[in-house]
Amino acid sequence: MRHSILKNITMLALVITVFSACDKEPMENADAFNLGISKIDKSKAIHNQTITVENVLQAQPLVQSGAFMGDGTPPVIFPGQEISFSFYAGKGQYLSFATMYGWSNDLFFAPENPGIALYDNDGTPITGDVSSQIKLWDNGTRVNQAPGMDVEHPGVLEDPIKNISEINGMDAYSNTYPMASEMMKLSLNYDGNSMFTITIMNTSDQTSNTTPFSPGVWAISYAPGGNLLMPEPIFQDVTTEGLTHIAETGNIAIMHEYLTSKTGIFTPLSPVLVVTYEGNMNPIYEVGSYDMGEGLKDIAQFGNAEILAENLRQKPNVKDVYILADPVSTVLLPSINGNAGSKVSQELQITGGSKIAIVTMYGLSNDWFFATKGNFINALRVGDISSTIGLFDNGTAVNEYPGAGETQAAQGGTPIENMEPISEVTNPNEFNTLPPIKDILKVTLE
Repeated sequence: MRHSILKNITMLALVITVFSACDKEPMENADAFNLGISKIDKSKAIHNQTITVENVLQAQPLVQSGAFMGDGTPPVIFPGQEISFSFYAGKGQYLSFATMYGWSNDLFFAPENPGIALYDNDGTPITGDVSSQIKLWDNGTRVNQAPGMDVEHPGVLEDPIKNISEINGMDAYSNTYPMASEMMKLSLNYDGNSMFTITIMNTSDQTSNTTPFSPGVWAISYAPGGNLLMPEPIFQDVTTEGLTHIAETGNIAIMHEYLTSKTGIFTPLSPVLVVTYEGNMNPIYEVGSYDMGEGLKDIAQFGNAEILAENLRQKPNVKDVYILADPVSTVLLPSINGNAGSKVSQELQITGGSKIAIVTMYGLSNDWFFATKGNFINALRVGDISSTIGLFDNGTAVNEYPGAGETQAAQGGTPIENMEPISEVTNPNEFNTLPPIKDILKVTLE
């Protein structure tokens, strides 16, 4: 039965909330130094060795976030003006943002959570006028005066503080407002390769409630398997300090800092394929060569290790093949919200001269995989061997922003076929900057 990252990643909804130094010994000879091996047993007897693979990534729930503002001084968006910004998003992801209704005490514009829908149910990118998705909200921290340029700031404090509430034509103090979509026009353009551009136009001068918009913030949550990791990135029922600063004064600094702290890398790792072998050729891949059609593509695109494992078992130089899966989630989840990432181990039977190689998918990619570099990992090595792991592009699918691609399998998509030689992924890559590999994947032998 074909297993894939796409099928296994759906278990994230069940586990997402439940979410060393090398053993150094003196080098024994020049060969050991050249191989980078800290300990070698020269005998041909069978030795038990345990390999442990851990997802040690300190993950974040937002794939992207940022700020927008007018280009004048002050940088507000006046009636008749517009601003645009671009971002990446895959299926199941939404755009959330917030900006102050400038001539009010504590009102702000934002789409209802989880944000502006970016894809139709059939996976087609949404384009055109999406103004109907914008709403006007009362932050609940100040008594509302009649909106207009004469509003006094900060105004009278609500006592007690109220929950955030939507304004539909009239607030709690009988002040009237047009529909939010009449004051703000939103236009969405799809630029290709999972990139969108949104344009926010201030059309309030065409209504009875003219107002500038303050600078604003925006965010995109990761959504592996359609499960948003942060479905309410900017506001919830009860306001926060950062949102209050936006709603009352148009100051985005605190909220921007908060969103930035929640933005980074999130990726599971597929079940890890481990192979012990003899000889001078890595049996899994070779940089500069094309995918051999033996199953590496299935790992790199879908996280399915079964096909490659079966083909490797037929090779005369291969001794043993293992697939290491997490017993609960199948995939290896990263650390998030203070919870440890997944860890898998396997006891190996090794003889002198045996080598070891591993491979696992960078789960939220189109066809990237982590693997041992080159052909020099002696299976009797002891300690942390994470420095021998590289990140590679299999060259069989068109690349998209990691964690925000519409054709990525973990996003519910079908990779677009490509044909390029296997290559090491540069860092920074064309989309973002990844942490050092040792901060994503830890591999030890003992």
